[in-house]
Amino acid sequence: MTANTQSNETGSLVFHGEINQEQQQILNPAAVALLTELVEKFAPQVDELLNQRVKKQARMDAGELPDFLPETAHIRAGDWKIQGIPAKLQDRRVEITGPVDRKMVINALNARVKVFMADFEDSFSPTWAGVLDGQVNLRDAVNGTIEYTNPANGKHYTLDEDPATLICRVRGIHLPEKHITFNGKIVPGCLVDFALFFSNNYEALLAKGAGPYFYIPKLQSHHESKWWSEVFSYAEDKVNLARGTIKATLLIETIPAVFEMEEILYSMKEHIVALNCGRWDYIFSYIKTLRKHPDRVLPDRHSVTMDKSFLSAYSRLLIKTCHKRGALAMGGMAAFIPAKTAEANDKVLTKVTADKTLEAKNGHDGTWVAHPGLADTAMGVMNEYIGAGNANQINVLREDDAPVTAAELLEPCSGERTETGMRLNIRIGVRYLEAWISGNGCVPIYGLMEDAATAEISRASIWQWIQHGKTLSNGKIVTKALFCQLLQEELVVIRDEEIGIEAYEQGRFAEASKLFEELTVSEHLAEFLTLSGYDLLD
Repeated sequence: MTANTQSNETGSLVFHGEINQEQQQILNPAAVALLTELVEKFAPQVDELLNQRVKKQARMDAGELPDFLPETAHIRAGDWKIQGIPAKLQDRRVEITGPVDRKMVINALNARVKVFMADFEDSFSPTWAGVLDGQVNLRDAVNGTIEYTNPANGKHYTLDEDPATLICRVRGIHLPEKHITFNGKIVPGCLVDFALFFSNNYEALLAKGAGPYFYIPKLQSHHESKWWSEVFSYAEDKVNLARGTIKATLLIETIPAVFEMEEILYSMKEHIVALNCGRWDYIFSYIKTLRKHPDRVLPDRHSVTMDKSFLSAYSRLLIKTCHKRGALAMGGMAAFIPAKTAEANDKVLTKVTADKTLEAKNGHDGTWVAHPGLADTAMGVMNEYIGAGNANQINVLREDDAPVTAAELLEPCSGERTETGMRLNIRIGVRYLEAWISGNGCVPIYGLMEDAATAEISRASIWQWIQHGKTLSNGKIVTKALFCQLLQEELVVIRDEEIGIEAYEQGRFAEASKLFEELTVSEHLAEFLTLSGYDLLD
């Protein structure tokens, strides 16, 4: 396959799009063979899993509220634990996350953290070239050969002596990879990400005393986690690895999943090592799952913090559940980025310290940062609570806690809905979408590292306010007409006050604002903005 290749067939897989010589090394016969088998065996089940989501959401829209499953009460009452946690994953007190571009991979692995989560999901825009180049970058990182020279200033980047442990986050099961088809049907992006990373790297990772480690996003049920466990087992058998060699951390970032955490751990007990509080997607899921419930409409995004009752209950229940079963309980993201002045930066670090202190006090075993400049602050907090001689807080069992109820997990959240907050949502949503459809999924905006999850909150909040005719703090009723008016006004702000006319005109703001408007005024809440935006990607 050459750079001019448009469609190449290997077995029943067809690749649509250019593949250069370096990318072809990733699509080697072993990797393609594994991907082909995984797609043939497991892709058909994805449609049914997604259909189950639709049916469940229809019940929520009809008035039902999520609850713990009566049919799996025996699992929650049983005496069992997960298989175990390998040495490389015992201490994860600070993790950094980011997309898989070459410079980012090097800087993240060199950061003063324990783990780098290399992301093909929320902080990544899955262009075809980006997907393949990302796999090349991770292969080179695993092999210790990755380097990068900045063409603008000649600065050279290489790996330090003892880089962080690498974990790969694949796409969610809802995201397709349109550049690969099997028997004429587009394949799931998650299987592409998994198969290519696993096949190209498992031997080198095991030789280094690590292993093929994954983050799995966007789960909504234990049926989905069971599917993933079967995928892992098949891949292990394919290359004669012991069961449980592949290890995964699952993000609990949807309302349905929080009610099935024990079942998720149980269904993956050979492969799972941790659950993670994916707080931003969880807030989005609260909006999406309860979208037809007028008493559960969220306020401005900035006021929905982890000390709110429904988020605090989520954090505490995840910790108690994980530690009871021998798994780690990972905390959420500090999306702040360092400020340019000392005074402003002190305020950022104060907020990060407060956020991480709350997580550490609750008993989380680790936390996320989006920028290397926050690593020392987060590490200092986690060190204080975990201690130098310990790897984690798995001994914090929270046995004296009162049982967390469904009512607590769904408790309405107080706070104002403001025009300022609505305008901010519009600017963030449009600017992020413009970057995403241009191939950049991780965007610094107003001192925060925005990704798809925060953009989802921005558009879904306004959609929900419109649907329920909510009133802003200044007395204005949120209507489609008000939103469209504010959208046009905020596009002028973006152009004239924030990025400049030249950058605006060279960008894809017309397409981004059109898509943002369509998503927000639609009668139906689109499942994911990335599904709509994917049609605009190369």
